[in-house]
Amino acid sequence: MAVAIQAENLVKEYKGGVRALDGLSLEVEAGTVFGLLGPNGSGKTTTVRILTTVAAPDTGSASVLGFDVVRQPEEVRTRIGLAGQFAAVDENLSGLENLRMIGQLNQLTRTSAKLRANELLEVFELTGAAKRSVKTYSGGMRRRLDLAAALVNSPPVLFLDEPTTGLDPYSRQSLWQVIEELVAGGTTVLLTTQYLEEADRLAKMIAVMDQGRMIAQGTPAQLKAGLGASVVELEMKSAADAHLVGEAIRSRGNGSIRVEDTKVEIPLEGGPTQLRWLFDVMSEVSCEPHGFSLREPSLDDVFLSLTGHQAEEGRMG
Repeated sequence: MAVAIQAENLVKEYKGGVRALDGLSLEVEAGTVFGLLGPNGSGKTTTVRILTTVAAPDTGSASVLGFDVVRQPEEVRTRIGLAGQFAAVDENLSGLENLRMIGQLNQLTRTSAKLRANELLEVFELTGAAKRSVKTYSGGMRRRLDLAAALVNSPPVLFLDEPTTGLDPYSRQSLWQVIEELVAGGTTVLLTTQYLEEADRLAKMIAVMDQGRMIAQGTPAQLKAGLGASVVELEMKSAADAHLVGEAIRSRGNGSIRVEDTKVEIPLEGGPTQLRWLFDVMSEVSCEPHGFSLREPSLDDVFLSLTGHQAEEGRMG
């Protein structure tokens, strides 16, 4: 396996003794998407900052395409692209002017910069707005322009820090398609995201972080398989019944459940054979379900099991 990104025992502390990274290690296979998930404050953004040479680790090492991020930062920067949660383009310039300027900053000739800018505007469906000021762009258009800006120098490695946050479903799907096409062409992508559906669709490997450490890693299928064979969804007659059943199940050692209004979701480690146990618990607290169904585990279930809360509650950052 060719490794594009590697980190070993990264440690990073901030003022006040806050340890953002606590011995993080990871490897990203070349030509794949590696999804980095975790609750707010888990260390994802610090990891990206170190790997893109914006910050230096206190201890540990990291490299991109074999170049050390501390000792060879310029070599790393010429080979990566970075698109963050917030558009890094100048809103007073047009889309075309932004991309041409970035091209020239990346040592492209004026002609080459213009050609590359026009090519990317077409790829990201921004040709019609190429000469408009970016301040007139919608959120989705700005995000597409920001990703285009990260691709001006055709980097073999791309870091995407929550690139689709706040986008409407259509814009999100469009960006997913672009990312898939980039990876099909050989680009390596490290993706942080708050959308578990996004990681499930795009990432070959996923790492879940919490408190600066990696607490789980595997393919989406492996992570879901590790949770159990099935998830049962109970629809209770009232929110009070749902809460009562949820507390009864938690008190018996199953903390990886989700209660929302009248719905209770429980991963069954033993699969459907645990249904009898589940109905016994409900009988003990004198609650009957209005309905129930079985489904396969999702990454949201995995995230809840590993971190103790849903992705939406602990907005990842």
